[in-house]
Amino acid sequence: MPCLRSGSRIKMADDNADISVEITCDIADLKVDAERLKALARSVCRQFGLKNAQVGIAVVGDDTIRKVNERFLNKLQKTDVISFDLSDVADPSRCLELVVNADEAARQSKAQKHPLQAELALYITHGLLHNLGFDDATAEAGAEMHRTEDEILQEAGFGKVFDKQS
Repeated sequence: MPCLRSGSRIKMADDNADISVEITCDIADLKVDAERLKALARSVCRQFGLKNAQVGIAVVGDDTIRKVNERFLNKLQKTDVISFDLSDVADPSRCLELVVNADEAARQSKAQKHPLQAELALYITHGLLHNLGFDDATAEAGAEMHRTEDEILQEAGFGKVFDKQS
């Protein structure tokens, strides 16, 4: 299983659709299957009709995500995932960026008794769904988003991840 090492960069393009995924990691020796996470990101993009997309996923710790949250969202707290759509409205291709908190994923995976990989997959799916128009600002919208996340994660072989937490 490939291991993400601090400063590592992984990029893969899909021949059927022009969807490239790059993962960067600030966490020393995080042991996850990066190829599987990239495949998940490409699958989510394809499921929602994206034909041309660049997806960047930064796997970081509490301190970095807290700084990103403060700088871009004016929130003085850590979170699980932050998503950005950097697409140009005049360009049909999409440029999506996710910042994923591996420290929070480690805590939640331990508390929920499921693999770290599954928790990271949840955060990646959640962030991409935000970029694809889903919202969790209301209880009803959040419930729909979380159902969709679990459906995607089950199809990808991770099982229900969010539903286990509720």
